[in-house]
Amino acid sequence: MDRLRTGGHAVDIRGTALDVIDRMGLGDAVRDARTRILTLSAVRSDGRSTYEVALRQLHDGRGGREVEIMRDDLVRILFDAVAGDVEVVFGNAIRSVTQGETSVGVGFDRGPSREFDVVIGADGQHSALRALTFGPERDYARHLGAYLSIYTVDNLLNLRDQTMLYNEPGRAAAVFTVRGNARAKVVLLFRSGRIGIDNADQRAQCDLLGRRFTGMGWETPRLLEALDGAYDYYFDEMAQVRMPRWSSGRVGLLGDAAFGPSPMSGQGTSLALIGAHLLAHQLHSAPDVATAFDQWENGFRAHVIRNQRLAGDGLAVLLPGSRRGIAMRNQTMRMMPVLARLGSGFAGRLERASRSVTLPD
Repeated sequence: MDRLRTGGHAVDIRGTALDVIDRMGLGDAVRDARTRILTLSAVRSDGRSTYEVALRQLHDGRGGREVEIMRDDLVRILFDAVAGDVEVVFGNAIRSVTQGETSVGVGFDRGPSREFDVVIGADGQHSALRALTFGPERDYARHLGAYLSIYTVDNLLNLRDQTMLYNEPGRAAAVFTVRGNARAKVVLLFRSGRIGIDNADQRAQCDLLGRRFTGMGWETPRLLEALDGAYDYYFDEMAQVRMPRWSSGRVGLLGDAAFGPSPMSGQGTSLALIGAHLLAHQLHSAPDVATAFDQWENGFRAHVIRNQRLAGDGLAVLLPGSRRGIAMRNQTMRMMPVLARLGSGFAGRLERASRSVTLPD
């Protein structure tokens, strides 16, 4: 791309990841850009609410250690913080990596090859650098049995600082407001084994969504109609990246490229922020690159594993596979503010996992 990528879901920054944001001097900017969604409502097919959770109350129950922010707002804040200090190149891609004893040679789609001391791949679940250095994606991506699509629409349902969620067994449709309620994000989720579909073929993906959500109740038909005009469409499988090593020589991976927990965990952004902070510390303080990578991974892997385990809970909450599962989820959600204050249930596990690593001084 020739610019920052926009679009995407709301992402959560919680626990130790907020400490990282504060150490970067970006705490005020991130908190000012939070989504400010006030309520989460689960609805029946006729639009009547089955329960409503006051998210501010839930947030307060977690001790104020959580911020929800749109992905593109966070990207803009992070980019603005470094754009004046680092070289940024858009519209190019890595095509080859050649490692030497003291440097890494990188070949690009455009322009001459260059030499670097260290190369870090933070290029997401479908990392090109991972494929070049460690092998094909199929060796590391574990399918979690679901697919996700997100896109922006006009505020078709006239919501006010609200998220609405509708479930049928094995599929879900949700809408939440953004940008002062002028627009909204649509989220479509469905359970499925791995589907052989091209990640770049948007038409085929839209056709698949149309088939999967045909006949679904509530406002789903209207949401599907709006898909054609979406400017920031996203579609992908829910998968978790698990690797025996996150580095090879002077090449390392970070974030979803190395240990993506999937959106079902709610911890992908937090893991990326904490991982980057800890890796920077090791690269600064360790005697050599190999030691830095080893110490980083040895100190961080247990935290990653603990947070990856949350994905199963997240799938059960957002995408129950049966009507009984939906009913049980609804009962649990009604209790979420209380459970958060008590440190119990999924909210408690999430809070503990978000703080299971200590930052260095």
